[in-house]
Amino acid sequence: MISYPKMTQEKLLQRLTHPGKKVRMVLDTDTFNEIDDQFAVVYALKSSAQLQVEAFYAAPFHNELSDGPADGMEKSYRELQKISALLPEMSNIPIYRGSTGYLSGAESPQESEAARNLVERAMASPEDDPLYVVAIGAITNVASAILLEPRILERIVVVWLGGHSLPWPDTREFNLAQDLHASRTVLNCGVPLVLIPCMGVTSHLLTTLPEVREYVKDKGEIGKYLYETYENCAKDHFAYSRVIWDIATIAYLIDESWLPNELVHSPVLSEDFRYSFDASRHFIRYVHFVRRDRVFNDFFRKLEG
Repeated sequence: MISYPKMTQEKLLQRLTHPGKKVRMVLDTDTFNEIDDQFAVVYALKSSAQLQVEAFYAAPFHNELSDGPADGMEKSYRELQKISALLPEMSNIPIYRGSTGYLSGAESPQESEAARNLVERAMASPEDDPLYVVAIGAITNVASAILLEPRILERIVVVWLGGHSLPWPDTREFNLAQDLHASRTVLNCGVPLVLIPCMGVTSHLLTTLPEVREYVKDKGEIGKYLYETYENCAKDHFAYSRVIWDIATIAYLIDESWLPNELVHSPVLSEDFRYSFDASRHFIRYVHFVRRDRVFNDFFRKLEG
């Protein structure tokens, strides 16, 4: 049975406090799955005053856009390479392939370049300067790294877009539901976790094709790429809007006031993807709202340079 390091509550709460300074981060992303991952990648790289992106990890996914988690991961890896060719800020940042499958059991990590690199980077991080692990897909790579080397709990902070809001009838959200074992690992192991839910919270991050045309399209090659990605996501854009969920994780690290949050006890995740609560469990930081206009204002202005 895997033994996780036990953080004191004082240290955990310190880690769960917004850093208030420039942070080192890695971004774990199923980039080909949706259109919001691409926006988050660009947002992170355009926020160099607040964020130092050290690596990108391709996360697995399986839906109508992939033949299985391995194919989804590979397509996400290639999408990251495509963005790197368009965005000079990304040209020297390494990209690693992630897991080709999901966890088969509670203590069964998936070996991958991404998981091993995360272990290496985390263990090289000073205890007083944790590595921020921003995850915007299935949490498989991150959970695998924790299972491979539990000591990284003391050297990382995970910021994860996963699940739905705590009052939502269920938490059968794509990122969380793909890998139940990995999701439980991250919720149960005691790692400092900032949980940013989808429905009821980041679902406020809606935008439209006219807005993207006005503020994104003409901002160089990367603006054109983001615009075309958005345009191609729907056949009919009449009275249509799309949620750009994933930029919430980047926005949280830039300015906590845009994402009001609180400390809660880490929820218990059931087999049927529902939360229950136990006040004896460790704390996590939980985002309960997003100030949509503040986030998009910052993103659009950074695209302008």
